[in-house]
Amino acid sequence: MNNSNSAVVLGGGQYGLYLALSLAQKGWHITLLEAAPDLFTRASYNNQARVHNGYHYPRSVLTALRSRVSFPRFIAEFPDCIDSDFEKYYCIGHPLSKVSAYQFRRFCERIGAEINTAPSRVVSLFNPRHIEAVFAVREFAFNAHKLRDMLVARLASLPVTILKDVEAQRVYADPKQAGRLIVEAKAKGGNIELFAGSHVFNCTYSRINFVVRQSGLEIIPLKHELTEMCLVDVPEEIRNLGITIMCGPFFSVMPFPAVQHMGHVVHSFSHVRYTPHFEWRDAQGTVYRDPYARMAQTRRFTAWEYMRKDAARYIPCLQECRYLDSLWEVKTVLPSSEVDDSRPILCRFDHGLHGFHCIMGGKIDNIYDVVDAVYSHLGIE
Repeated sequence: MNNSNSAVVLGGGQYGLYLALSLAQKGWHITLLEAAPDLFTRASYNNQARVHNGYHYPRSVLTALRSRVSFPRFIAEFPDCIDSDFEKYYCIGHPLSKVSAYQFRRFCERIGAEINTAPSRVVSLFNPRHIEAVFAVREFAFNAHKLRDMLVARLASLPVTILKDVEAQRVYADPKQAGRLIVEAKAKGGNIELFAGSHVFNCTYSRINFVVRQSGLEIIPLKHELTEMCLVDVPEEIRNLGITIMCGPFFSVMPFPAVQHMGHVVHSFSHVRYTPHFEWRDAQGTVYRDPYARMAQTRRFTAWEYMRKDAARYIPCLQECRYLDSLWEVKTVLPSSEVDDSRPILCRFDHGLHGFHCIMGGKIDNIYDVVDAVYSHLGIE
């Protein structure tokens, strides 16, 4: 491609697809490379499926406010992908919570997020010894399969070529044409193929540093966790509820719209203490370990029984949850997120090469902030 408005996007999750869509709508010619046999098979699917409305971040007001901005935009753009047919409650645990019920209510009022005292029929589900307060809030879930299909359908009429089973290996400056980058990729069967563009967007999430390192560029500091998201069938009395207990070593049980069991939606179950199995970091001077390879090589043992037993102390009926499956994934965050649980986006423009951009967000609806940052950097109106 000789067009100066051409780009190669690495990664076929929410960030790669939506960025390709946004640039193509501005007249750019896009080639998108996905290493897996299908799109949306990694972190964009293996998560809680929560559409954040700010409640989850009482220790990071900036992250909460950005969620408040993105929430109405996301549900308006993707209404057919949204599951709002459940009640959502945030609870303040006791005594290990990092915020009190009073502080949480004040935080919600500060960011303009709807919050009400939960009805007695819901409060009665909780053990009062371990729960200080239960609040009714407005928060939804998304169906990852429907979101993927909607994005693919939108891309079909645009100048976008999507190639699956093609794994980007490295990026380098084209020696024959100034201002152009070459992506060297391995196709299924091991054949090496080359793709060219004036820009390359590395949206491979936990594997961002795989391409960076292979390209001989400076490693970006990142923290990785091997995580287990359990899928469970919850007791009937909470089948229509989503519950998050915070803010500390607690848990969340949310409808997971992409999977059904016995005619109803299953729930995802995550626990602050037991969902992460172990962690490691990418940093200069350390040996790089490919997150996908490390996950594939790890023998996995579910922590579900630990999750269930701990959660039942707070909501006794959770003792009756039926375990169905686990979604295993590498969760990647910026090291700064450890301090206040914030989820800033990573935008490393021109990282080591002019036109090579590394992009990573912490939430599915962060994508609007990413697109704004990309447009600003490239001077796109």
